[in-house]
Amino acid sequence: MVIACKDKNAPPKPENLMSEDKMVAVLIDLSLLSSAKGVNKKVIEKNGITPDAYVYKKHGIDSLQFSASNAYYAYFIDDYDQIYTRVKDSLERLKIKYVRLEEKENSKKKNSKTAKKKQNRVNADSTRKRRNDSLSQPPTLFDD
Repeated sequence: MVIACKDKNAPPKPENLMSEDKMVAVLIDLSLLSSAKGVNKKVIEKNGITPDAYVYKKHGIDSLQFSASNAYYAYFIDDYDQIYTRVKDSLERLKIKYVRLEEKENSKKKNSKTAKKKQNRVNADSTRKRRNDSLSQPPTLFDD
């Protein structure tokens, strides 16, 4: 005989439970904005942006829906761990993407600076040659 027990402490499944995919997307955005808030707090405040409210609006949810979904998933630790692993992996991929983009931009700037230096050397060399050419020949006193 098999008896199934339902955990009495398990939270009830919210009627408007966010999908795991949506939960991942919301957690990624909250993490990104939390990091940005730490770095650019004055800029964010100056523009009147409330990071959590911005993310909720972007994803068409409210704080209660997020809180209920978060509490529900958090109770089932294995599922929650998978959600956070996906968040972590996504953030890592974003980091790699932006590090590569930054390296590419820095390379362009470096190449541009190198090209300008080379052009400046060429211009300086040609100016020196012209000066040397005009000074290396004696002036003509009379026209023939």
